[in-house]
Amino acid sequence: MTSRILIGAFGLLAIVVAGAPALAETSQHRMTQELAAQTQRPRITIYPRRRELGPNARRECRARLVQEHRPSGTVIVPRMQCWWE
Repeated sequence: MTSRILIGAFGLLAIVVAGAPALAETSQHRMTQELAAQTQRPRITIYPRRRELGPNARRECRARLVQEHRPSGTVIVPRMQCWWE
């Protein structure tokens, strides 16, 4: 009876060891895809519309938190207001 348990344990160990590289390869492949997705994100350039700005113009922003009333309840959300100087 003990020999059957030992043989079964060694068989199970062999299956786990044989499957480990495939699991590691899948995990590595997933991490590579996530990294590729991060590097391919588009960069957004913002241009002023209404007036010509000088070479030292910059965009100023003010951020704050405001309450919004929703059907699920009141929540606090960020708001941003930006302008050119």
